[in-house]
Amino acid sequence: MQFVSTRGQSPAVGLSAAIAAGLAPDGGLYVPALLPAARELQAGVSLADTAADLLSPFFAGDALETALPAICREAFDFPVPLRALGDGDHVLELFHGPTAAFKDIGARFLAGTLSRLQAGKDRDLTIVVATSGDTGAAVAAAFHRQPGVRVVVLYPDGRVSPRQAHQLGCFGDNIQALCVAGAFDDCQAMVKQALADRELQAQVPLSSANSISLGRLLPQMSYYAHAALAHYAAYRRRLNLVVPTGNLGNAMAAVLARALGVPIGQIVLATNANAVLPAYFNGGDYQPQASVATVANAMDVGAPSNFERLRWLYHGDDAELRAAFRAFAVDDVTIRATIAAAHASRDELFCPHTATAVKVLQDLRARGAKGDWAVVATAHPAKFEAVVEPLIGEAVAVPPALDALLQRPAHAEPLAADYAALRDVLLR
Repeated sequence: MQFVSTRGQSPAVGLSAAIAAGLAPDGGLYVPALLPAARELQAGVSLADTAADLLSPFFAGDALETALPAICREAFDFPVPLRALGDGDHVLELFHGPTAAFKDIGARFLAGTLSRLQAGKDRDLTIVVATSGDTGAAVAAAFHRQPGVRVVVLYPDGRVSPRQAHQLGCFGDNIQALCVAGAFDDCQAMVKQALADRELQAQVPLSSANSISLGRLLPQMSYYAHAALAHYAAYRRRLNLVVPTGNLGNAMAAVLARALGVPIGQIVLATNANAVLPAYFNGGDYQPQASVATVANAMDVGAPSNFERLRWLYHGDDAELRAAFRAFAVDDVTIRATIAAAHASRDELFCPHTATAVKVLQDLRARGAKGDWAVVATAHPAKFEAVVEPLIGEAVAVPPALDALLQRPAHAEPLAADYAALRDVLLR
């Protein structure tokens, strides 16, 4: 299989080259030149087996093809349960990995691919990644002490939770955390500029671990396929999804899985007050904006990168794209109220991001939505104790893996929101 840029100005490459590069030379995002035919996938197998079967067409003929089953077994070694809430509602829990966020799944898969591609190279690869909270820790955990790989994580100062910030700075060794005096969009713009800097790349080989990376995006299809296949086998009904959305990578994975024949029904997007996508799907122009800080900080994105991929999938036809999706914004007051009410009425605990999806599903049901739905739970509420605990009046139990990270000392280096400053760090 060959992969091309969403912007159409770069030559087609194989999967290994696309994963290693992260971003296409023309600044676009890599996508398959042609989507594979719909897959006949089995329910009742392990998540790793679902992933290997689903992803096999993308790896066909590539140097990584024979390693795919092993990569999947390494990455998918924790549960991703679809838990019933009652009355046709479910929650797809993606936070049972080492850093208690869904980003663990894509990051661990990417580490499996890049570590194999890097084997035998005489120069280290530098992974440069922007994070609005969870991505950086997942990438750091996945690549920590991996030989031949250095990771540089950029995060916005004061715009991640205290526990997220601690995770980002607690690894050391080959992981460097940079605390940027700006917003996530500044971090993301600086990373993209570095990846497009050919002079820098000649001196310091770079790659990305954001959701712009195919090595992160493709494996995220797997948990949607695994859940939807099991649900369909049990009930003969498609599973509809409400996906908390920031940079649009998690939702794009669901969209691609559905395009490959996975029995997924509607896909509805839930954002926080950064409402670029709801404005677009409501008929407005796509207009990226400066991000605003919210309690659902991992979704504080004003210029979602994967919108390029979504538009590519719909051939740039805005009318067709708008007809295929709905998107709704949830403000901070409502996020807090949703967390408090879910705990008081049903003894459920949700992180602020998951709460956006819970609220959107509640509103859909109130307007008469039928069928079976799952909200996608993207992070454990213990990562956001400063928001959640005052609302529920009690402490949130910390998962053991997260607690172990919080016991480590942490350090981050301050950095101006300026590309020249990042370039200096990368050249060290």
